[in-house]
Amino acid sequence: MDILDEIIANKHQEVAERKELFPLRLLERSLYFESPTVSLRKYVTRPDKSGIIAEIKRKSPSKGAINPHISVEKVSIGYMQAGASALSVLTDTPFFGGSNDDLTTARKFNFCPILRKDFVVDEYQIVEAKSIGADAILLIAASLSPGQIRTFAELAHRLGMEVLLEVHSKEELQRNQEAPVDLMGVNNRDLKTFRVDVTLSKELAAAMPRGTVAVSESGLDSPQAVADLMAYGYQGFLIGQRFMETAQPEKAARVFIQELKKIKSPVT
Repeated sequence: MDILDEIIANKHQEVAERKELFPLRLLERSLYFESPTVSLRKYVTRPDKSGIIAEIKRKSPSKGAINPHISVEKVSIGYMQAGASALSVLTDTPFFGGSNDDLTTARKFNFCPILRKDFVVDEYQIVEAKSIGADAILLIAASLSPGQIRTFAELAHRLGMEVLLEVHSKEELQRNQEAPVDLMGVNNRDLKTFRVDVTLSKELAAAMPRGTVAVSESGLDSPQAVADLMAYGYQGFLIGQRFMETAQPEKAARVFIQELKKIKSPVT
């Protein structure tokens, strides 16, 4: 069993337990359930923004603890003040050290799109995402069938949320050309081996469905790497570890985005 299989198996068990503790009717009473959402797609493509989806990630299976004791309030506000287009919050606890409370805290202090980053295996999690204040959800093609992706995406849309579908191969991308999603992400990190190769985003750029907003995820360790991918049509860039491994993630994001603007300015 590789790490992705282990995470998915654990997630099925976790969801079964959460259904017992927090039934759907309770989730639907949440303060956020009837609140309007903010469009991740629109914010990522806004010309006055950086395209950076800045992530709050306390740990990972490959790196262990990254920054477990950060203040979500401070970092999330700092990310947005730095010029990020949106926030991504990992809510998986066993493998990534996150929680639903992390996302709700970010929601409390920010008016911006917030992506709930987790491993969706059940419709329950989509309703849960809405109840904790998420504007968008992540679906991972490696762990879902095209039928599941369609079903989950349609439910998210009915609840007013958007969907970022993540792929890691040309086969996954081709299999989901007709998926009713709002953004298509290429994860440069193989979730089975955790090897990172940013050239994957470049290789898959031409195969992106027409009209999709393309997002590159993982391994974007320099402003130049982001600028290079813009030339391939990418508009969104999900960055977590690059910022989180520093003592002040929000400061690291500010410097990164300032440098990116300098690289872009001669062209614009």
